[in-house]
Amino acid sequence: RVETLSDTIKDQISRQKGLLHRMGAVNPDAIEEYESVNERYHFLLTQSNDLKAADKDLRSVIAELDEMMKDAFQETFEKVQLEFREMFTRLFGGGAAKLVLTDPENINQSGIDIQAKLPGRREQELSLLSGGERSLTSVALVFALLRVSPTPFCVLDEVDAALDEANVGRFCELLKELSRDTQFIVITHNRNTVETADVIYGITMGRDSSSQVVSLRLDEINQDYLI
Repeated sequence: RVETLSDTIKDQISRQKGLLHRMGAVNPDAIEEYESVNERYHFLLTQSNDLKAADKDLRSVIAELDEMMKDAFQETFEKVQLEFREMFTRLFGGGAAKLVLTDPENINQSGIDIQAKLPGRREQELSLLSGGERSLTSVALVFALLRVSPTPFCVLDEVDAALDEANVGRFCELLKELSRDTQFIVITHNRNTVETADVIYGITMGRDSSSQVVSLRLDEINQDYLI
């Protein structure tokens, strides 16, 4: 039973009415909306945790692949290195060459340089060699790669254009040797290289000014001469 009212009661009532007014109308669906939002939150939280776990697994796989790539690259590099030295010496009739990693500490991102020592000369970088010497060095690297991992076929486009007769002879000798495992398609104007081929294809202009392809099997010509 209230006998008297405080002098501040009116102020308190006014303040409470103001707070109720600021709260706005009552939302009867608030509980359902809360449950829906809460369910959505937990769903996204689960998805976020799954993504973090997947990210961790992927980083682990990437690290493992990087290590495997490093080992495979190192193994292949050593094999190519040995074959390249042999091919270089055979093509140049002497001298020595080696492959050098530009960044040995980070093999997966490292480049490869070539250092060559021609017969009777000091060791120098590939950029300091003449055009013919660079061509022959590149051929030595290609042949080394084919020795390590033979491919079904290989296209060589006038790689012998800057070679002298002695170098062309050594080039053709290796070409015959490697042709047991790889089919070579060689574009050349050098007569000695042409004589190395089993089949010759030529492009000529016909009377109607259109290009025509002619082919020739050297083994069949030899048989005709024998007959």
